[in-house]
Amino acid sequence: MPTMRTVGFFVYDGVQLLDVCGPLEVFGEAAKRGAPYKLLLVSPTGTDVRSSAGVRLCVDSVAWDAPPLDTVVIAGSEQLVIDSQSVPDLAPAVQILAGGARRVASVCTGAFLLAALGMLDDQRATTHWRHTAQLQSRFPGVEVEPDAIFVKSGRIYTSAGVSAGLDLALALVEEDHGPDLARDVARELVMFMQRPGGQSQFSVRTGVPAARTPVIRTILDGILLEPAADHRAGTLARRANMSERHLRRLFNSELGTTPSNFVEQVRLERARTFLEAGSSVSGAAIGSGLGSDETLRRVFAGTYGTTPSEYRRRFATTVRSEDNGVRHS
Repeated sequence: MPTMRTVGFFVYDGVQLLDVCGPLEVFGEAAKRGAPYKLLLVSPTGTDVRSSAGVRLCVDSVAWDAPPLDTVVIAGSEQLVIDSQSVPDLAPAVQILAGGARRVASVCTGAFLLAALGMLDDQRATTHWRHTAQLQSRFPGVEVEPDAIFVKSGRIYTSAGVSAGLDLALALVEEDHGPDLARDVARELVMFMQRPGGQSQFSVRTGVPAARTPVIRTILDGILLEPAADHRAGTLARRANMSERHLRRLFNSELGTTPSNFVEQVRLERARTFLEAGSSVSGAAIGSGLGSDETLRRVFAGTYGTTPSEYRRRFATTVRSEDNGVRHS
């Protein structure tokens, strides 16, 4: 008989509900198809917890008295990033659970708990795109991969935000029982076996780096206001009444990039906005200032690992047309 694998999900007050339920559903579907998985919810005190969405989760065991676990899944929470005290409060329970497990996986900001325990030191890891920079800053010994959907490093697995937990759980099922079972689970849950692209395609520019000098701030404002205008280095230098060399030096020291790279990224962001609104690839290329379909495709592929057309299909709307087999009443 196949060995029973007990998968423990570490939960606590304020836990992100989908970080728990997504991977739980993947393992549950695998179990329905004969995979020998036993699933448990484990909390620091053994009492039921309330998720960030307000839903109560019934807990099976206290961390200190949990049965031997094959796999531990550490769900994330926004409070792990915002409230630094929540990490040491939860870390001892995680340490106990992870110590005897064959493998340990984190979903989203659950990586902050593993990092606090030193389990990610000198290891590759990821987390939600919004928090990768903070994970790297708070734990400089971790090799953060900001664009990865999930990362395996030894017996430790980390994944990006929320729905990436499903991708990771599916990979764990495939690792245990092969691609045929994983493919059946993916079909049932209407998932990709391997999601195209990285998590950068889901990120949104939350702000422009702060420039120290007024002249650079003025240049940035002009680029953001009208990305499609003439923003060649020579033109920007003339507007700022300085040499191109000095302009590049200021951009590098204040923004860590070049004028041309900054302009390209702003135009790419604008092209994304056009595509999300349903614009054609040509319309997005022209409207953003990237100019041609070929340039837009090249920049898109280099940054997001996908094509503009695929991005528009996936992000412009959740409503499918009739030619995709769905009727609308």
